[in-house]
Order: sequence, then structure tokens, then C-alpha cells
Amino acid sequence: MIQSMTGFGKHVIQLPTKKITIELKSLNSKSLDLNARMPSAYREKELELRKLIAHELIRGKVDFGLYIEYTGDETSAQINEGVVRQYMKQLESIAQGEDVLLMEMALRLPDALKTDKDDIDDAEYAAILETLKKAISEIQKFRSQEGQILEKDFVERINTLESLLEEVKTMDPERQSTIRERLEKAIADLKANVDANRFEQELIYYLEKYDITEEKVRLANHLNYFSKTLESMDSNGKKLGFICQEIGREINTIGSKANYAPMQQLVVQMKDELEKIKEQMLNVL
Repeated sequence: MIQSMTGFGKHVIQLPTKKITIELKSLNSKSLDLNARMPSAYREKELELRKLIAHELIRGKVDFGLYIEYTGDETSAQINEGVVRQYMKQLESIAQGEDVLLMEMALRLPDALKTDKDDIDDAEYAAILETLKKAISEIQKFRSQEGQILEKDFVERINTLESLLEEVKTMDPERQSTIRERLEKAIADLKANVDANRFEQELIYYLEKYDITEEKVRLANHLNYFSKTLESMDSNGKKLGFICQEIGREINTIGSKANYAPMQQLVVQMKDELEKIKEQMLNVL
């Protein structure tokens, strides 16, 4: 089952003196691009948290936020007065406002609070890990739901491509007859004596250049392979993308060999369907 790279996950846990909130948001990306936001006191654990996120989410542009809200009567956090005043000064240079409003805005900015606590105790870190794992579970659930929508769209478009391919197969004998008639008429218009055997040999050679039998077989195989890959347990957007490239190559070859307007119209429709698949494929994990 495929998964989308688009997703959102959030989980909150309440400790005796603080509330821990973790948010994960992801969009499509060729690789993992992880941006982390957390209080400076928790930076020592950032590498471990990044590894856990990278292992589970694999790909995507991911925003990770760790937010700590102190709810107990006692707290080791204090207002970082110098930083807050500097924030207020910068904010006032941008827009005029009352000191109270400027201070409220400044307190939301990074490092507005400082803590005398040097280390995160084991119980708190265990709570952070538990919260992160549940947030990851939420975003994976979201990704799976989005993946089901993408899968349904892919199945419909692959079915359309298979229907168009059947039309190409049905039309092919008519196309070959039309090409043959066109060549015979061109020779007749020359009003020249032509060796019948030699003409037949050249005609066969010419028709072989426009034969699309191999392309029809390969395209059918690629469409079938795409469907089977779509049904696999793992989400593999890169593999599906490679199959799309092969599908596009066969469609293009059929178009270049067609030399028949009705078939070229079918090829245009096939290209349009494939392009829509490729656009959505950018979101597949």
C-alpha cells in the first residue's frame, strides 16, 4: 500500500509540572529534509530524535516541533530579560505598538525563556520519546489515508491507459492498411512503371519501420507491472516513478511510429493521463 509524503501528526502528554507537545508536518521532497524546532535546553537530544524521525518517516520535507509548557507552581524557567528586550526593540522598529503587546510577541520567540536546569531527567526524556512515537504514528496514519486516495486515482488512470492501449491495438490493422494504400497511391500518381516484386519488398520494409507490435507488448507489461507494484505491502514511490518513465518511453515511440492521425490522438490522451500520474507521483513516499 502506498503512502503519501504529505501528513500531520500531533500528540500531547501532561507531566506533573509541564505539558509536552510534539507536532510533525511533512510535504513531498526527493529525500529527507528535516527541520527541528525545540527549546535550547533540549538540543542535546536533537540528534537522537532526528534519527528516530528519519528511520520512521524515510522521505519528505518534515517540520518537527517540540513545545514545553510549564504548568506547575514551581519552575526552573525564567524570563531571559536581555533577549526579550532586544526582541521588543527590533519589533518596535518594524511596527509601533504598546509595550505589553510587544512583550507578548517577544515571549513567543526562541530563547525568550532560560532555565537553570542542565540535564533532562530520564523520566522526562522517556515521556518525550513516548510523545514523539505517538505523533509519528499519527502522521503515518495520515500518510496512509492520503496514500489510499492517491492509489485510487492511479488505478483509475492506469485502467484508462489500458483502455486506450486496447483502442490502439484495435486500430492498428486499419492504420497499416491506410499507410499501405497511401504508398500505393503515391506510386500510382508518379505514373511510372514499377517492378511489382521490388515494390512489394520495399513496402514491407517500410511498413516494418512503422510496426508497433513490440511497443504494444512492452507497454502492456509496464502497465501491469505498475499495478502489481501499487499492490505491494511497501510504499515505493521511486520505483513507481521509474516504471512511469518506461511507460512514457513506449507511448512516445508509438506516437512517433503511428503516422496515422486517429492513433496519434489516442497517444495524446495517453500522454495526458501519464502526466497526471507523474504529477501525483511526486507525493508518493
